[in-house]
Amino acid sequence: MAEIVLGIGTSHAPQLRMPPEKWGILMEKDQKDPRYNYEEVLRKAKPEIKKELTEEVFRKKYHTCQEALAKLRETFSRLSPDTVVIIGDDQHEQFWEDNMPMFSVYYGDTVEQKDQSARRSQTWWNAAYGHEGDRTFPCDSALARHLIKEVTSRGFDLSSSSKLRAETGIGHAFTFVTHHIIANDSVPIVPLMVNAFFPPNQPLPKRCYALGKALGDAIRSWGTNKRVAIVASGGLSHFIIDEEIDKMALDGLLNQDREKLSNLPIERLLVLGTGEILNWIMAAGALEPLCPKLLDYVPCYRTPAGTGCAMGFMQWM
Repeated sequence: MAEIVLGIGTSHAPQLRMPPEKWGILMEKDQKDPRYNYEEVLRKAKPEIKKELTEEVFRKKYHTCQEALAKLRETFSRLSPDTVVIIGDDQHEQFWEDNMPMFSVYYGDTVEQKDQSARRSQTWWNAAYGHEGDRTFPCDSALARHLIKEVTSRGFDLSSSSKLRAETGIGHAFTFVTHHIIANDSVPIVPLMVNAFFPPNQPLPKRCYALGKALGDAIRSWGTNKRVAIVASGGLSHFIIDEEIDKMALDGLLNQDREKLSNLPIERLLVLGTGEILNWIMAAGALEPLCPKLLDYVPCYRTPAGTGCAMGFMQWM
């Protein structure tokens, strides 16, 4: 039977891909973001956040995050799993309002990464993602098909796909992992997409944990001797940082507390990008037999309103 040998949780925010001297581009983006009222958020923010907005603090936090990513890469390389299940969210890269599945497994033989600079005109997006270019990565279609069959037999209705929108390619939640964790184009992946962003059908934490448990059982039932890693990509709280909800989630993850994770307040999880914590909750369900370890938690503020991304880095072994 297959064995799950490693679990990883990692943020994938733009600040991880941009040198700290360019974080000001994101500050301008946040101040004009139409998804919230910046002035209202600013009025509610803690005054001490302003101390976090110096170039020195930006550099220190950036390097702390890069050190954590380097540790995850080293662990991945040392354990050298045969295949990787990546739990991430799609942000209008493959799925739109005409079809927005709650959970979807990709079972094609390869995935394509597309240069985003032509499709995305925002300066901040291209500063973080536009330089990556076109690439193709192998997928483990045999494992993907096995997971679809087995997880469905356990009572979960999964969407599935074997083709991508050619003009956009696989989402950035997945290419972050292929670039910054796997760093080896020969290791096949299985993308599992969670609708962590878009109403009205975002899943509840309890459902994510239960699906993760079924996912882990399905992997271990696979009739091969493959060694499998599971990576949760995204989070923690953003674009408005909520350190309290991050602490609640991390405590639940570290203590392997299913009840705490299942009952995290959904109204706080589904604030903009904070829903990506659901990806970690699903991974926790799949990784129950392994021991979690937090490598670092770094709330990377970028405006006095408290916007930014709280970065988290965790491993299960």
